Amino acid sequence: MPNKLNVPQMWSAQMGAVIAQQNALAANAYSTDQTFEEMRAAYNTERAFWNEGGPRPYSTREDNVTTDYGPVRVRMHRPTADPVLPVIVFIHGGGYVLGNLDTHDRISRTLAEKTGAAVLAVDYTLSPEARFPQAVRECVAVVQELRAHAAQWGVDAGDISFAGDSGGANLGFATYLWLRDELGEAAGVRAMLLFYGAYGMVDSESMRLFGGEWDGLDEADYAYYMDMYKGSDSDTESPYFNILGADLTRDVPPCFIVAAALDPLRDDSRTLAAMLSAHGTPTHYEEVPGVIHGFLHHSRMLDATVQVLDHASVFHRALARPSSGTRATAGQVPLP
Repeated sequence: MPNKLNVPQMWSAQMGAVIAQQNALAANAYSTDQTFEEMRAAYNTERAFWNEGGPRPYSTREDNVTTDYGPVRVRMHRPTADPVLPVIVFIHGGGYVLGNLDTHDRISRTLAEKTGAAVLAVDYTLSPEARFPQAVRECVAVVQELRAHAAQWGVDAGDISFAGDSGGANLGFATYLWLRDELGEAAGVRAMLLFYGAYGMVDSESMRLFGGEWDGLDEADYAYYMDMYKGSDSDTESPYFNILGADLTRDVPPCFIVAAALDPLRDDSRTLAAMLSAHGTPTHYEEVPGVIHGFLHHSRMLDATVQVLDHASVFHRALARPSSGTRATAGQVPLP
């Protein structure tokens, strides 16, 4: 599309080094001109490098959770030997088409170490094999499992948070809204940690200005992912996809919202943060300069990634256990 900005001239030196490494690992990994099976193989190859090293959890458990669609694999990292921990449900990104427990494992391990919470990552069924809202309902089933069998998982059923990147941020927010509006089970959620999510905008300044082969997120690429995910055109109006069109005026837990300054989805995060703040939800918005979509993976080379994960963890730790009867209000949450 014409009129795009020259993003490679705008990103930081460290971001440029990351892109060079990305291309060396799997050139054209994000091209939607290949089959989704080829995309997954390239994505997995490229992400393997970024998941090497990092924190070593006290323990790791893998298991299956029963859902209406069959078993869903989950992986829990525990940072300490404490028998009961708060839990963060982490939902990975990848445009609903890519990603798995391994492609985002270092992010999950880092969040567990920095927050002191158990982090449970969800290997929801990808699209196009699964169409909206299957992934949302699978994530809901995981939360219900944690609540119903908290003692077996060693977690506090009254202290659950959500975290996710990109499409995973959308799924995390959608999971909370489904619990709130379909099941009346909104209690006991501490926070949502939302990294460069897609929240339902179909056009924006950032979509017009940014996006290219470095992130696989120009307008045609984004339409590709949406076509893979949707069951019908009307799904884009559902509040469990179009988060910005949902009722955000009530009962939304504190939100830590991150945007990448050079991301086509930047304005989704800006708009979500503005809406939540206007309605009194404790909200911290952070826009990271000089980085592109997907930068949360790059803690091996990118200082901004480490800083953002530090800030998200400070936000999470500062909040009281939600079942304690206290509730933060705007301006009461100590922010990084």
